Amino acid sequence: MQARIARIEHLDAVAYDIPTDAPEADGTLSWNSTQMVIVHATGGGETGLGYSYCHVSAAELIRSELAEIVCGRDAMAVAGATRAMLQAVRNIGRPGLAAMAVSAVDVALWDLKARLLGLPLFRLLGAVRAAVPVYGSGGFTSYSPDRLQEQLSGWVEEGISRVKMKVGSRPGDDPDRVRLARQAIGPEPELFVDANGAYERKQALALAEIFAAQGVSWFEEPVTSDDLDGLRLMRDRAPAGMAIAAGEYGFGPHYFRRMLEAGAVDVLQADGTRCGGVSGVLQAGALCEAYGMPLSAHCAPSLHAHLCCALPAARHVEYFHDHARIEHMLFEGALTPVGGELRPDANRPGLGLALRPAEARRYAA
Repeated sequence: MQARIARIEHLDAVAYDIPTDAPEADGTLSWNSTQMVIVHATGGGETGLGYSYCHVSAAELIRSELAEIVCGRDAMAVAGATRAMLQAVRNIGRPGLAAMAVSAVDVALWDLKARLLGLPLFRLLGAVRAAVPVYGSGGFTSYSPDRLQEQLSGWVEEGISRVKMKVGSRPGDDPDRVRLARQAIGPEPELFVDANGAYERKQALALAEIFAAQGVSWFEEPVTSDDLDGLRLMRDRAPAGMAIAAGEYGFGPHYFRRMLEAGAVDVLQADGTRCGGVSGVLQAGALCEAYGMPLSAHCAPSLHAHLCCALPAARHVEYFHDHARIEHMLFEGALTPVGGELRPDANRPGLGLALRPAEARRYAA
């Protein structure tokens, strides 16, 4: 197949603020809306779509700083465009907002490239599987016991065999909440917990033992990810069969390399809307292969399904309640799990997504 000769002609970004369907909270934060920036990159008669769940100000950074760096470049040479963007944000500060802005553009450029080639993204990247398992994710600490049980059991009834809940807002309540979760889903499905770094080391160790009695097999960010020694302590001393996971706040390969060098996790997480888009997740996947470490994708399921179908180290994708809801609201072609797996559409080029303009306009920031 011969690629079309195409230049990136136009790049635009629009910010959205989408209310949650109920108040949400985790171990360290509470929120009532989710902010999102959507990017469109045009060239060669096609338009690529990218996005990041980030502050609305990232849209202005893309329009004012990144668009002029990207436009005019070869649409096939995504790596060069992304490298140029990362160099340009040096004095702005790469981690955080700038990294998320670059991520959204990188995704749009990969989507554009795949559309120009007439290929779904997972095939362009080199598919190793046709579908990837998911775990249902939500169980917010703001939920009532009934809502918690309803959500988690609902995913299990839909064929998702692993579910995750938030802990840490009120540590004294967490053993009972975990017990209720297990009661709702039954003995067989896997139960994950995510503290978002809310616990101190010894508190996390004590709770790990309590959670293990309910069959919890995944303890995410039991302590802050800034405490690599603490994560390593948890990994060494957690009950057998309980994986320690972290990495969702990584903004680039150096973060992931330090986490892996420290032996801090059993499973590395990466988020393409933060760590450099498609390019960043590919780097994280290569590091995981080098360290013999499994990779789990954080949130943004319609994006990460394609990436995890192309990464040998990938274990599963987080089917996060907020993002799954938003992607189905705003995008035609958003993916829904079937039999506990996400299967990218092999007949739709790129990510297979198209913005629903009328719906999106309701939430423009």
